[in-house]
Amino acid sequence: MLELKGISKYYNPGTINEMCLFDDFNLTVNRGDFVSVVGSNGSGKTSMLNILCGSIPIEAGQILMDGEDISRMKEYKRNRRIGRVYQNPALGTCPSMTILENMSLADNKGKTYGLSRGINKGRKEFYREQLKSLNLGLEDKMDVKVGSLSGGQRQAMALLMSTMTPIDFLILDEHTAALDPKTAEIIMELTDQIVKEKNLTTIMVTHNLRYAVEYGNRMLMMHQGKCILDKAGKEKEEITVDSILDLFNEISIECGN
Repeated sequence: MLELKGISKYYNPGTINEMCLFDDFNLTVNRGDFVSVVGSNGSGKTSMLNILCGSIPIEAGQILMDGEDISRMKEYKRNRRIGRVYQNPALGTCPSMTILENMSLADNKGKTYGLSRGINKGRKEFYREQLKSLNLGLEDKMDVKVGSLSGGQRQAMALLMSTMTPIDFLILDEHTAALDPKTAEIIMELTDQIVKEKNLTTIMVTHNLRYAVEYGNRMLMMHQGKCILDKAGKEKEEITVDSILDLFNEISIECGN
């Protein structure tokens, strides 16, 4: 279980540009949930992910992971239990290194290298099998530098690498936004497959309303640092893209747009 309790977050505190994004924000994500999160720009979606992962600090509140308070835990320590895939495919892989070297890095996440070799050749066949599951032919390009791959191939690798070691939570930060429609569909199918196979508790921020409706068992809509819609199970299944668009339009009118 993942819990945000009484979270307060200010940007530019103590200045004329001070802005309160979250004020006593609360959210509970149960184990096994696949939560899709939608909302307009500036609603707090990505900031919420950054708070969970430890990328930005909070002014008040608690972040609980299976009952353990990780509010002051360093980001790299949280990453041992959290996998994250970013919008930019370049952020999840190292472009100057080969596919084999990238896979080795992901395989050793959270471990100390010491003076041992960076690549364990005994694991090469395991990496090939993992890459083969993507159906992109990457298993035959182990010595190719990742920077020469397409954005979709790199994002598929980033998704695979983020879930190679045992993790409890998967964070997807608009991970299909930079891809063309066909490639985005492939990445979403891979995402759903990996989440189900590994039974990962997942939070996916997306601007694609169809993906938000079709994938996951729960949907949140955020606006001005608050959850204004939270539907799960049967209620979530009944949500349509048109109903979400109508809600977006209502919010836009209320804001004077």
